[in-house]
Amino acid sequence: MTDRDDLLWRNLKDLPAFRGLLRAVEARFYQDLPLPEPVLDLGCGDAHFAAVAFDRPLAAGVDPWTPPLREARRLRRSTYTLLAQAEGGRLPFPNCYFASAMSNSVLEHIPIVEPVLAEVARVLRPGAQFIFCVPSEYFLEFLSLSAGLRRIGLRGAAELYQRWFNRISRHYHCDGPPVWRQRLEAAGMRLEQCWYYFSPAALRALEWGHYLGLPAAVAHALTGRWVLAPTRANLAITERLLRPFFAEARPAKGAYLFFIARRN
Repeated sequence: MTDRDDLLWRNLKDLPAFRGLLRAVEARFYQDLPLPEPVLDLGCGDAHFAAVAFDRPLAAGVDPWTPPLREARRLRRSTYTLLAQAEGGRLPFPNCYFASAMSNSVLEHIPIVEPVLAEVARVLRPGAQFIFCVPSEYFLEFLSLSAGLRRIGLRGAAELYQRWFNRISRHYHCDGPPVWRQRLEAAGMRLEQCWYYFSPAALRALEWGHYLGLPAAVAHALTGRWVLAPTRANLAITERLLRPFFAEARPAKGAYLFFIARRN
């Protein structure tokens, strides 16, 4: 295996399978993107993603929640030079401080995201990149159970399922590129590039992984670990089933969107 391929394994051994697959796909994108220091990681959580995706410490990780930051400090304190607890709309940094910023699967969880984008623009230097990813406008459409309900004429039940799945995913935004372009421009940034990822089949794997991953949720509640036996033998079937989705080409339409923006 190459180091890039091993991104899947490095996520699967620590995370529920559905989340490990998604994070591995996203981590692979960052391998080809320059992120000059100092780097801001907005919504760093427990620092697991940055620890896997980057082979160097980043300047600053910020998150509003105490438990994941406590875990980041305990387990991955070398991932960031600085860890700070703060809301995205009130960052504790001076103007034009960072040379780049990233936010991996975070902005969709923020009800009012516009002030956060404006604050990111404030702390970025002119011309600095902001890289982020979010669910796309196809996320709900690609869910398998709601699609099945629609096929048998149960449209109301399909819409209820979509709303429920969006709620347990804590999504406030599942929007396409034009919506995000408008938000970025209002914040003083311009959209340079974006692409879809995660095919309908990959999203179905993620969707059913939520249900099949209930034992992992129980294990985490009892032990603090998602995977009790993170060995190749224990995870061989899981890895074999998910690797094709990790290796798939970028689809024309995907359940998620990856953005590269730049501060004006």
